[in-house]
Amino acid sequence: MATEIERKFLIRNDSWRERSYDSRHYEQGYLCGRGPASIRARIDDHSANLNIKSADIGVTRAEYEYEIPLADARHMIDQLCVARPIKKTRHFVAYSGRTWEIDVFEEDNAPLVVAEIELEHADDDFEKPPWLGEEVTDDERYYNHALALAPYSSWW
Repeated sequence: MATEIERKFLIRNDSWRERSYDSRHYEQGYLCGRGPASIRARIDDHSANLNIKSADIGVTRAEYEYEIPLADARHMIDQLCVARPIKKTRHFVAYSGRTWEIDVFEEDNAPLVVAEIELEHADDDFEKPPWLGEEVTDDERYYNHALALAPYSSWW
């Protein structure tokens, strides 16, 4: 079984941008509502994939990802999704020997910015950058699937 071990944080400020070394634009659509798994089609600057993640909230989740033809992903996003697709730019940021992924959300989820770090083990230690804010790993609202169904702009 494939496993994703990841922690999520809000961002305090834009100083992370100084360390960004790459970025990629994503559009992703979810093919089911609430349930035991989230299933999404994602298109980035270069490829497309189908991703299945357990709907568990927390640091460790089952994850499966498969490359699919771009035309198939476009059809899924345009015709089969249960909500508007998520659009975001992911920035890759180096800090203290690790790579952080900073997602800058667009449209209904702007101005939300979330930092993620993938770990080898759930209890791995890592240095927290000064631009890191509150941890939201255990807050379901900040998961992309939840943001598709209840966008950030609808929280107020």
